[in-house]
Amino acid sequence: MLVVGLTGGIATGKSTVSSLLKSRHELPIVDADILARDAIAPGSSGFRKVVDHFGADRILNSDGSLNRSALGDIIFRDPNERQFLNSVIHPAVRRMMFMAVLKAWIRGEWCIVLDVPLLIEAGLWKWVGEVMVVYVSEKLQLRRLLDRPPLPGNEPLTESQAKDRVRSQMPVADKLAYATTVIENSGTLTDLESQVDRAVAKWREQQGGKSGWWWKLCWLVPPVGLIAGWICLLRTHVRAKRVRKRTRGEVERRGVEMQDTKQA
Repeated sequence: MLVVGLTGGIATGKSTVSSLLKSRHELPIVDADILARDAIAPGSSGFRKVVDHFGADRILNSDGSLNRSALGDIIFRDPNERQFLNSVIHPAVRRMMFMAVLKAWIRGEWCIVLDVPLLIEAGLWKWVGEVMVVYVSEKLQLRRLLDRPPLPGNEPLTESQAKDRVRSQMPVADKLAYATTVIENSGTLTDLESQVDRAVAKWREQQGGKSGWWWKLCWLVPPVGLIAGWICLLRTHVRAKRVRKRTRGEVERRGVEMQDTKQA
């Protein structure tokens, strides 16, 4: 079974791509945002940890529910607070994702998509067979974020708040180094649909075309699937080394440019 990691940045259109993968190609989607909400839902151990840490007066509404807007303002401004929240959410999300993938494999699905905003940052990209990155420029990200209608009961984002949200994440341009498939989402919906269709066609071909002979073989003969999984992990390890080398080269190049600028 092919496991695809779908990622991007805030306001890049990742959710639209996710819905196209589900509606046009009937692929099962595991939405990490939904799992993250479940991880700190009222009554959960995650909820209690978050309230104890941040304080009920800062992040709870009058009815005792979580004020996500207030929590967002805190974590987008403070990397340490964001790290704490991630330390509560990420382990629970990983467990739920593993169970979702296992259930999909038992059902005989040929592919499953993990929709994870922090796929790269959390290191989960190393455990998937394909990495799909939805890309737009930071300028377009910011404009789309400011154009979004606010959630009920919340005020519209200011430009400063929008910039905090965009810059709290790894730049989408940096995620491209990890991608096996890039979806460029600054065009029309028709163009977006075409890109998604081509990506799924490529994945199907990798899994044995329309007959799906390869994934069926891996499903029916577990040792074959296990060997295929190890090969996939080995390929990912090689790709990781290339990414580190490329990233290191980019950092060194930027350092030289900064030195040249200072000397000038």
